Amino acid sequence: MNTDDEKLSQPEGKGTMGDKGKEGFEKPGGPGLGCEQLMPPVTFLGFILSLNASALVHLGELPAPGSNEIEKDLTLARHAIDTIAMIEEKTRGNLTPDESALLENLLFELRMKFVKASA
Repeated sequence: MNTDDEKLSQPEGKGTMGDKGKEGFEKPGGPGLGCEQLMPPVTFLGFILSLNASALVHLGELPAPGSNEIEKDLTLARHAIDTIAMIEEKTRGNLTPDESALLENLLFELRMKFVKASA
C-alpha cells in the first residue's frame, strides 16, 4: 500500500506528489485538490531565490504579494537572511561553484540592505 507519506519520501519520478502539467510544471497538492495554478518544480536555486524574495519583501524592497504594499518587518527579514546563512553553512562543500557564489552574493547584498533598513 502506497500512502501519501511514502510518496513524499520517494525519489523524484517514483510516485512523487503532484501531477506534471504543461512544460514540466507541477500542480500543487496533486490531483483533485482544486489547485489549478501550475507551479515550477522545486529546485535548490528556486528555493534560495524564494527566500531571497521573502527577505526583500520584509526589508521593504519589494511589495508584499497580494496587497502590493511595501511593508517592513525587520524581524522576519532577519529570519529569512539567517535561514539562507544556515543553508549556506549546512551545504558548504556540496554545492557547485555557481550555487556557492549565488549564496555568498545574495547574503552579502541582503545583509547590506538589512543594515541600511535598520539605520
